[in-house]
Amino acid sequence: SVTASSNGSSRPMNKQTPARLDISVIDRQRRAKISPVKVRGLVRKVLMREGIRAGAVSVLFVGDRRMRDLNRTFRGADRATDVLAFSFREGEQGGGETNLLGDVVISVPTAEKQAAREGHALEAELTILLIHGVLHLAGYDHERSSGEARRMRRQETEVLSQIERRPLRGSR
Repeated sequence: SVTASSNGSSRPMNKQTPARLDISVIDRQRRAKISPVKVRGLVRKVLMREGIRAGAVSVLFVGDRRMRDLNRTFRGADRATDVLAFSFREGEQGGGETNLLGDVVISVPTAEKQAAREGHALEAELTILLIHGVLHLAGYDHERSSGEARRMRRQETEVLSQIERRPLRGSR
């Protein structure tokens, strides 16, 4: 868990302006080494850019089998997909002091295939998928309408152009 100020520095906040982002990274795949530190940093950057300074997010990296199970259970699609976002902001916020934002699940094998098809590195694809998933948690939904899809795409492009593109793979 991280305590961050509005400018992104890590320091304790006073009680009047809580700005706590709790970001969990769970790696349940073996194809690529994921750096939890880099994942947390990217999630934090996207949320802070969207004005979200407090909340709990989990990011899960899985294989295609697990992703297919999740996609079938929650979306009725019996196939693996690249990224799923489960926003808790759409329903109840949860109790206590923690604002549960939601979970992002990324299939690394599917990301690998997409990276090869698009002609870029796996790290770039994982970055794109993570930004996409976190924007869903921030309230964007490309499936709502074509206008919302354009709005979300514009945000993805802006975030990609503004962030430091550090690979999500690497030392744990």
